Amino acid sequence: MTADRLPVHSPRLNMAALAPEVYKAMIRLDASVRHGIDPTILHLVKIRASQINHCAFCLDMHTKDALAAGETTERVVQLSAWEESKHFYTAKEAAALELTEAVTVLTDGFVPDEVYARAAKEFDDTELAHLIAAITVINAWNRFGVTTRMVAGEYQPG
Repeated sequence: MTADRLPVHSPRLNMAALAPEVYKAMIRLDASVRHGIDPTILHLVKIRASQINHCAFCLDMHTKDALAAGETTERVVQLSAWEESKHFYTAKEAAALELTEAVTVLTDGFVPDEVYARAAKEFDDTELAHLIAAITVINAWNRFGVTTRMVAGEYQPG
């Protein structure tokens, strides 16, 4: 750590150690959604939900994973303003990002029919089911991360 940076906060508790069966179940659930969704879209969804939920640990992990998998820095940087920079993404990716926001920010109400329809136009039913599951799983991980104050910065891909 450089001298001018603020100190690293301490995590509140270790979910993996204190609730190992829950943690293992989450890992299995997370692994199961990967089989039905394009890896590039999965990375984008995980990063975008983590941005919305302010989960620094997940942002650290998923941006590093995306970059290691070949995602461009430009597209990762633009994710927080993807609606203003749609030209960086495909129609399918934009539909996934829009659905991610609608599912993540449920305080605005139900997932709008138009948002769901745009996603359903880009994804077949099986892909859409996996996308919804992936969005749900990353939101659960984000809630673990922000509640337990998991520390960002030390994750290494692979």
